Amino acid sequence: CERCQCHGEDKHTAILYTLLSQNLHPGRSRQRCLCHQRRTVRLRTPHVTCQAASDVLVKTISFMKNLPSFHLLPKEDQLLLLDSCWVPLFLLGLVQEMVTFEVMEAPAPSMLKKILLSGQSKGQEPERTQPTLAAVQRLQCCLNTFWSLDLSPKEYAYLKGAILFNPDIPGLRASLYIESLQREAQQALQELLQPLHPEDQGRFSHILLVASTLKSIPPALITDLFFRPVIGDADIAELLVEMLYEAPGLCVP
Repeated sequence: CERCQCHGEDKHTAILYTLLSQNLHPGRSRQRCLCHQRRTVRLRTPHVTCQAASDVLVKTISFMKNLPSFHLLPKEDQLLLLDSCWVPLFLLGLVQEMVTFEVMEAPAPSMLKKILLSGQSKGQEPERTQPTLAAVQRLQCCLNTFWSLDLSPKEYAYLKGAILFNPDIPGLRASLYIESLQREAQQALQELLQPLHPEDQGRFSHILLVASTLKSIPPALITDLFFRPVIGDADIAELLVEMLYEAPGLCVP
């Protein structure tokens, strides 16, 4: 394609390379350009999706606030758990609330804008990044896998506890206590599954395996996709702390 950025050569060189490659390998199927995977995208209906995402985030923080065992932890540990676990917990909330979304290609900056931005002083912040199509597709793949598990509300609750109380986070002061809380949540989930799915002995391990994929989703992707249109340049980490410790009723602005 004319806008292809896969190669450093110009368009004519790329066309010549393609023709020569086809002659050298006549049986090889034509490879599809993967530039579209790197194209930036944005939500197709940001007003609807961002509102749904904000509601899920409020419920996610409320889940943490309503756990007595969480409040028994040192505040430093609470903040570490919040920073490390809010993304997988939020994604579980998206799955549980059946929040779906579509994306569309983000408009490329005009040539004039590029010229103007190139003359900015070094002290100014770079232009805000946008999620790529490939990153969003990986996210949607993780969510679809979870939907296929068809978890019950209790399964979600115990799984959230197992994810929240992660003793492997560096810097925790009460890691042994947190490890016991995680074990307790995992045991409760396993005991719940035995009578519900007696024929599926591997369901417990499969759920934990799928849950581990949520931890691979970068917080920057979730912030840029779902919350940046609402909060602008505000620090999402600071907003999460405010939501956790401020009075009830505080919502994402």
